[in-house]
Amino acid sequence: MALNIQTTEELAFQEEAVKFNRRYKLKKNGKKAALLAVNLAVVLVVLFPLLYALFMSLKTPGEIYSSELDLFPEILQFSNYTDAFKAAPLGQYIWNSFIVAGLITLGQLVTGAFAAFSFHFTQYKGKEILFSLVMATMMVPGEATIISNYLQVSRWGWLDSYKVLIVPYLTSATTIFLFRQFYKNFPMSLYESAKIDGASNIRFLFQILLPLTKPAIGAVAVNAFINAWNMYMWPLLVTGSDSYRTVQIGVSMMNSIDSQSIVLMLAGVVICLIPSLLIFVFGQKSLVRGLMSGSVKG
Repeated sequence: MALNIQTTEELAFQEEAVKFNRRYKLKKNGKKAALLAVNLAVVLVVLFPLLYALFMSLKTPGEIYSSELDLFPEILQFSNYTDAFKAAPLGQYIWNSFIVAGLITLGQLVTGAFAAFSFHFTQYKGKEILFSLVMATMMVPGEATIISNYLQVSRWGWLDSYKVLIVPYLTSATTIFLFRQFYKNFPMSLYESAKIDGASNIRFLFQILLPLTKPAIGAVAVNAFINAWNMYMWPLLVTGSDSYRTVQIGVSMMNSIDSQSIVLMLAGVVICLIPSLLIFVFGQKSLVRGLMSGSVKG
């Protein structure tokens, strides 16, 4: 009799355990489904401008100016992209942007690494004050100095050239800050040991420090390239010919008075978005890893 009661209690306990597991799984799956729905909604909101530009670039001019609100084109007009290259030297604009963005990225990596090394590993008077002054430049908007910079490069005769697009952006306070924060992960004893072994500052930087800071290099490179690729005000002010005009400026100038130009401009917008999107997609892991690793010391 006691055995039967015990068996009945065990069966009841097992049934309750099964019910509990079912409720737990349903609750867990419900949370996952709700989170997925929220993420999909956010993704659609964020990507809507890009999708809108993509669909509009595949329409005819008549569909663009139609009063009907229809997102999808009736017939995909892929010829708009080839016509965009014919209407303007879009290939030259893209090449100019690659040169400018690539050299700016390389310059910021070099200057940022050297400056951050100086601010963290070397000792000299006024180091913290100097670093504070560098960080203070981040609070100055670019529009506040753009006129004075323009007058200066104009006196130097740099207008409408690659150097006027590249040289003013070869260093960045943000880049210096990111490198310095990442260097804080390394103890000062590492630098002192290298100096005892006879390594110079240059050798320590290139042979020891930089190989250990690949996440920071990836984060800085992605951030610098995207910012340089998307520059608008400064290239608009200092360039006046197709030989040096960047893709952002060239695409905006495709919007002339005829009805066909809006379609070609939208096609150009989609084309100039592709490189920055690819850089971000393939470099987002390095970007997140570099920012997160530099935010925690130790």
